[in-house]
Amino acid sequence: MEATAEKRDIVTIGGSAGAVDVVKTIVRSLPADFGAAVFIIVHTSPRLPSHMPDILNRAGPLHVCHAAEGDTIVPGQIYLAPPDRHLIVAENHIHVTRGPREGLHRPSINMTFRSAAGAYRERVVGVLLSGMLDDGASGMWEIARHGGVTVVQNPAEAQFPSMPLSALHDVPVDYEARAEEMGPLLSGLVSGTNSSEIRPRVNGPETPELFSGLTCPECRGPLWNRKGGPDEFHCRVGHIFSLKALIDEHTSTQERKLYEALVSLEEGATLTEYATHHVEEPHREALQKEAGQLRQQASAIRRLLDDRVIAPLS
Repeated sequence: MEATAEKRDIVTIGGSAGAVDVVKTIVRSLPADFGAAVFIIVHTSPRLPSHMPDILNRAGPLHVCHAAEGDTIVPGQIYLAPPDRHLIVAENHIHVTRGPREGLHRPSINMTFRSAAGAYRERVVGVLLSGMLDDGASGMWEIARHGGVTVVQNPAEAQFPSMPLSALHDVPVDYEARAEEMGPLLSGLVSGTNSSEIRPRVNGPETPELFSGLTCPECRGPLWNRKGGPDEFHCRVGHIFSLKALIDEHTSTQERKLYEALVSLEEGATLTEYATHHVEEPHREALQKEAGQLRQQASAIRRLLDDRVIAPLS
């Protein structure tokens, strides 16, 4: 049975590696009378200035700006997440914050998608573009759970398909679209003229969270695991990780700790060798033996680092 088309007036778009050109294509194809507010989150370096507003203002007819704390939400306006800031969609206004990173990212696609779903429910359209790992999948699940529409870039076209593929694996996705199809699709969803069937939604309850037995790789606090949608882990401070992001960050932490141990052992060996020239004769042999043992242990850790095999996540 064909679903009745509804008007949607909140559009959230998230992307990472390979997404900028797709965003430009979407913005270029949106009409001047587009009836929704658009929120765009693209992962960027916190230390580099963002020229995205200038680039996108030249691309299409809608006005583009970095979101600022307290901004009123206006239809036909495009709001960009500033570098190193989360963009949170609230009822009729925006919050911009430098809260804990989520999924190793600030801005976080999940955070914007999730906040929009909570504030506007079925009025939200979520669009997930090219990128690595899986930021956005959990937020898309929240949009779907609250009755919104979910759209992913066709993975065959995406320069980095991991994010769209993760969403397709974990989320009821309504549309797969190529870059040039996104603008007309969004225009139809916003105006209510798109009559394509939307998958039925079940607005389920919040899912329980259980202690995972793991610790946060950022702050070492305990991690709780949310069940019911895509696997997600969060700590008391507010760091949040998808399963892939948690594995990725734990891998980095393990390597960092092994190098710390390597430095400590080699430094200990150097110090002990130095000491052999500055102590009485009865102690020198024992110190030389200890230094050799430290060198052997350091070599063992180097072999561990060299031989380690990292499994791909996508």
